[in-house]
Amino acid sequence: MKAVFWISLILITYTYFGYPSLLAVFARLARKKHYEMKEYPSVSLIIAAYNEEDMIARKIENSLALNYPASNLEIIIAADGSTDKTKTIVESYQDRGVILSYNPQRKGKMAALAHAVASAGGEILVFSDANNLYEEITFKYLMLPFIDETVGGTTGAKNICDDNDHLSSSEGFYWKYESWIKKNESRLNTCTAAAGEIFAMRRALFSVPPGRIINDDFYFLLGILKRGYKVVYVPEAKSWERISASAKDEIKRRKRINAGRYQALFHASAWLPWKNVVAIWQILSHKFLRLFVPFLMVSTFVSNAWLAIIEYQKFGFSNLWETGFLSFFLCQLAFYILALLYPLVSEKIGIKVLYLPAFLVNSNYAALQGFFEFVTNRQGAIWERVNRRRSD
Repeated sequence: MKAVFWISLILITYTYFGYPSLLAVFARLARKKHYEMKEYPSVSLIIAAYNEEDMIARKIENSLALNYPASNLEIIIAADGSTDKTKTIVESYQDRGVILSYNPQRKGKMAALAHAVASAGGEILVFSDANNLYEEITFKYLMLPFIDETVGGTTGAKNICDDNDHLSSSEGFYWKYESWIKKNESRLNTCTAAAGEIFAMRRALFSVPPGRIINDDFYFLLGILKRGYKVVYVPEAKSWERISASAKDEIKRRKRINAGRYQALFHASAWLPWKNVVAIWQILSHKFLRLFVPFLMVSTFVSNAWLAIIEYQKFGFSNLWETGFLSFFLCQLAFYILALLYPLVSEKIGIKVLYLPAFLVNSNYAALQGFFEFVTNRQGAIWERVNRRRSD
């Protein structure tokens, strides 16, 4: 039981703290790269928009306002399967150069993207969603690394609009943490995580996968690395979006993402860039180890409970310094109780950082759900839309 406890605890600590810390140290030893581009490449911005009548007009206006040479930018809306007014709204922008990619049959996001790419003319593809907005200068930053022929893709920073509540604040903190990791990964070798709403890749590297792919962005990223290129994280290229409507909706969103990660883990032998040893270490540490954290949390709790009972039988509560396992178990118990109770008292507690236990538990609960969705084959390429808070 001691071995189970320590191995589980060490792996959890390494996943959340050890890997990011080691990465930061190694990244500081690597030479910082500077990119300068005189001529910007032709770009096809492909926006996935399934039944997005509430957001699509604002997204198109935001895209048309980008500070990027208009002659080098085409905007394609992939609206396959939409049954609301999305198609009609997009058609009203065709006189401004916006292209509609539409198939009445809904086959999933990857199929919609592939359908749109077939008619794309840009040498660089940028994938986006309908519910995020770019800062005006974003594209110029996103394109800069492509001056380096070894760069196959770039991804920007995902930012969460602060609604001055615990859910948006904790989600915003998480993406800042992710940004720090991706910045160091990119400086050392290659970024191993891409935000699907702000992801660019060379048109020549795009390929339609066989079978059903859940996480298109991660599949594209691994494909780029597999072919010997690297992905650069560009924090100056910023995308903004609103958080899910509720913690329940956020769990649903993360459940689908984690099901896609388990799918990638299942296909690791074929998808991973095995010739790039550093990238393998990065992917395993950043993406795949997190899939095991919910199971490690359970094993840590159970083994700790067993060891705490033994210590209590020997020492009781007489000296907590001599009963380390008992003390740690009480801390674990307090952590999970706070996670369970916090949503009920969140409006009365003004310290946002106290939402962290609930956020970590919800995230790993979503990973556990994603595991069962994958092994039971219930998460397909077509997924249910998650409610998000509406923009002003």
